[in-house]
Amino acid sequence: MESKKELLDNIDKIHTTEMGVDRIKKNLKSDTDDVVEYCKNKISDPRCTIYKQGKNWYCEIDNIKITVNSHSYTIITAHLI
Repeated sequence: MESKKELLDNIDKIHTTEMGVDRIKKNLKSDTDDVVEYCKNKISDPRCTIYKQGKNWYCEIDNIKITVNSHSYTIITAHLI
């Protein structure tokens, strides 16, 4: 629970790289213009299950798993599950 609050308190720091944008779009089969905002909305959803494992947070909702680095707040990837 502590990790979830920490991630949500820092939601504005979440970002990704150019390569990350392409990877997330491909993995989610999405053509959304702003994948970071899309992921932030998913992470902020009260139904989202958030847990920390090692150096990453994992956020699961609507058959999507989003991986966020816990130090840099970089979205590493997102996958359909």
